[in-house]
Amino acid sequence: MKDQRLNAIRDLLASSLVASQDELRRKLRRRGIRVTQATLSRDIHELRLSKGPGGYSLPMGPHGHNGDRTAVPADEEPDAPPSLDEMLSSLGLRVRQALNQVVVNTVLGGAQPVAAALDRAEWPEVLGTIAGDDTVLVICPDARRAGEVEGKIRTRLES
Repeated sequence: MKDQRLNAIRDLLASSLVASQDELRRKLRRRGIRVTQATLSRDIHELRLSKGPGGYSLPMGPHGHNGDRTAVPADEEPDAPPSLDEMLSSLGLRVRQALNQVVVNTVLGGAQPVAAALDRAEWPEVLGTIAGDDTVLVICPDARRAGEVEGKIRTRLES
């Protein structure tokens, strides 16, 4: 079922513009595929979809273009999950420090993939993360290190 769903997502994005997760969920439902928002977020993360002004798009091909909006063959995609930089650039909105904590706001459904990427990055200044739907709480040992984390995340959001 998962492979069928992922292929349907690829097909939908190759043939039409999809502006939001909700729109993608509705288009999948019209094809007889019912999916929860959480599962769809994981699928978007796994497919490495990016979201720009025109909506979601498939990952870049091996030559750096996706003008024909077709997916990279599965055997050419690396197995590694997207990097923190990729997650923040596609899902992150803003960052703020609150004492020894950092609050990262994301698009709806983007908090868990961003938190997972932060956890995988294993920054020594980060004790742990907690993710909701569109907010990640990053816990640091003290305010100084929270300031460093906020600065690192801000730099990635602005690039």
